[in-house]
Amino acid sequence: MEFEIPHAEAPATIELEREQHLRLQWADGRITTFALETLRRRCPCAQCRGLRDQGKVAYPGPHSPQPLSAVDAELVGNWGLLIRWNDGHETGIFSWSVLSSWADDPDGI
Repeated sequence: MEFEIPHAEAPATIELEREQHLRLQWADGRITTFALETLRRRCPCAQCRGLRDQGKVAYPGPHSPQPLSAVDAELVGNWGLLIRWNDGHETGIFSWSVLSSWADDPDGI
């Protein structure tokens, strides 16, 4: 079985405000800002997706630190962004295609 990830160009600029948001400026000039809590709740990793598929909450957990913050982030090739959270979670890679689709449909996130 072949798994293919939809392609989307990397943003022209990436700004992570570790206590508040992720702001992306796309090549076409659009600017999208994602609240950190929105991204953490929608983490695309297998564990978080599995919890959501079971009707459970992936974030926040009973011992989640408040406020949420991003400890660090790193580019994953030209494919996406991995965010390390202050709750210890760091397995979700936010692909540019997913972030771009969320930017196009803010009600869908």
